[in-house]
Amino acid sequence: MSKSNLLVELSLIILLLAGCTQYPEACPSYTLFDLSRANHFSEDDSLPFQFPVDDYDPKTLTRKSSFVAYGKANPNSATEYHAAEDSFHPAGTPVYAMADGRVTFSGTAGGYGWLIIIDHRQANLYSLYGHLSPSRWRIRSGAVKKGELIAYLGDPDENGGSAENPLVPHIHFGVRTGQRGDYPSRGEWRYMAGWIHLCPQDLGWLQPSVMIPSQDIPAGGYPQPEMGFLVRWGSELLLMGIYTIGGVGMLVFAIKKNSRFFMLFPGIILIAAGIVFNKNGMITTPILLGIGTVVMSTGFLYFYRSFISKPPIEV
Repeated sequence: MSKSNLLVELSLIILLLAGCTQYPEACPSYTLFDLSRANHFSEDDSLPFQFPVDDYDPKTLTRKSSFVAYGKANPNSATEYHAAEDSFHPAGTPVYAMADGRVTFSGTAGGYGWLIIIDHRQANLYSLYGHLSPSRWRIRSGAVKKGELIAYLGDPDENGGSAENPLVPHIHFGVRTGQRGDYPSRGEWRYMAGWIHLCPQDLGWLQPSVMIPSQDIPAGGYPQPEMGFLVRWGSELLLMGIYTIGGVGMLVFAIKKNSRFFMLFPGIILIAAGIVFNKNGMITTPILLGIGTVVMSTGFLYFYRSFISKPPIEV
């Protein structure tokens, strides 16, 4: 079987498995909750959760920005469900950690501007804070306490918007069962999802304005949704597989053609891809970096042997 046929068949298998996921006819509706005492949660140290900004008010939540809102992230996108809540506040508004935890991601992330993710292992949750400011102070890593300052809301031209298309300052706040490392960086199950085709509740997303006021941590933490491994990780594994097959194929071609210097390139390309993917938060990058190291080492070995086996020049 040729490498191209193998790649095509692998892609079809993953896509078919991913296609087994049933799209819901309708998601459960948004639940209204009285948040008139929302600031109280940050004032009481005995409570495990608080909201990420002061005056987190349901009146600031528009129909499009509420949890499970059905709409479009932008005019050019497909209709999807909103997997978080948006609360509108001025640029520069302080943003605080929802609960005790550890920062597992802090960096730029596409339309989010600056994004921070915190794992809360004691509750088996992680929280996501989007549209933060990259120009102001923001936490980079480490453990945090409930209510600790982690960042500020970004200006319209830096919070995921631009000078040409500014974005109204607000926080995109998501809470999900499990830890960031339990989910891939691609596909409907991605850990930084804002708008998705599947019902957010089916993928473990919780409505913050209901979960936080409950102040409840189930025994053993919040349970994660059950889903097949390939359905959850298929998109990311497919991307990693394409690079791996491509890199190995280039190395085999270089060895067969005895193209000495070209033997070194496949491994370098795979390692470079792994570094880029890691910067973008791709969970499986350690595997790609390991494969790249093996490919580069193999290429270097054949490169070295090609010079040793070179016959001496007759005088």
